[in-house]
Amino acid sequence: MNTEIISITDKNPQESALARAARIIQSGELIAFPTETVYGLGGNGLDAEAAHKIYAAKGRPSDNPLILHIAFPTDAEKYAEVSPVYTLLAKAFMPGPLTVILPKKAIVPRSVTGGLDTVAIRCPSHPVAHRLIELAGVPIAAPSANLSGKPSPTEASHVIRDLSGRIPMILDGGSCEIGLESTIVKIEADGSLTLLRPGGITYDALCMVVPKVKVADAVTKQLAENERPLSPGMKYRHYAPTAPVVLLDGAPEKVLSFLQDEQKKRACAILCYMEELDFLTPRLLFPVGGRNDLKAQAQSLFRCLREADLSEAEIIYAHLPVQTGMGLALYNRMIRAAAHTVQQIS
Repeated sequence: MNTEIISITDKNPQESALARAARIIQSGELIAFPTETVYGLGGNGLDAEAAHKIYAAKGRPSDNPLILHIAFPTDAEKYAEVSPVYTLLAKAFMPGPLTVILPKKAIVPRSVTGGLDTVAIRCPSHPVAHRLIELAGVPIAAPSANLSGKPSPTEASHVIRDLSGRIPMILDGGSCEIGLESTIVKIEADGSLTLLRPGGITYDALCMVVPKVKVADAVTKQLAENERPLSPGMKYRHYAPTAPVVLLDGAPEKVLSFLQDEQKKRACAILCYMEELDFLTPRLLFPVGGRNDLKAQAQSLFRCLREADLSEAEIIYAHLPVQTGMGLALYNRMIRAAAHTVQQIS
């Protein structure tokens, strides 16, 4: 299959390009498109066969649900049973990087929901994604536009590397603003929330709208053997480059000294802070941002993991993030990329 790459960063050709992309969605085929979080691999969310094509293109397990992207928060009523808590969340965070798990209606195929009776609903704020959904006239089911298990794509070049030849079209909308996938929450029967995946909408922000928010254990901890996850996606390998990733935990000066020694011993890639650049050998360094700039770290994480994996490094080192604010989302992605491998430096 020949994959057409269309740049939509210029405003003039954008409408015609999006109209073509919408027709591809309507025909039951797939396209990759930018959102404010990461690039998505989209198909008609009401077409069971389109969902099967998404799983096949990514190599994604079919019990790992897809997210249903809608143009307006109120569109959720067409596809799911909404509640007053959903309305509160929608008013506070939609359009934006929030996904809410709701009981599904019959119109949504089970192939989209991984066989579950619930559906994940998201209303993206990215203008390209929003307009594409509008023009398609159907909700767009979309996971991240990468091969399953690999770091999510935050630039069109990442999508091209993973999916060129597998899908008809890739819309190049430039770099994604946030760089990590959306926050996912489930509304419980008592009106509380369970945070299944942290993202751009932080735990603290959620608590400002819904007072009781529980963080699922799998967000920060490894599932025990035979433990049943709250969400099927929690049991699968995610965000991982080919080279092993090791997270370093310790005092900054001790970690820096360790990295300096490792650079003398082996070809190691380092996802370092900007403040460390002058103290490390320039080879195989991938700066993720300032030590305290969690927003920059989130935006650059997946790009740095991909670039490090393309190098000749035999191992990738990175800092263990904090678990507060946006740091919780970073921690969640990095602990899974590293298969929970943390080295204490003392």
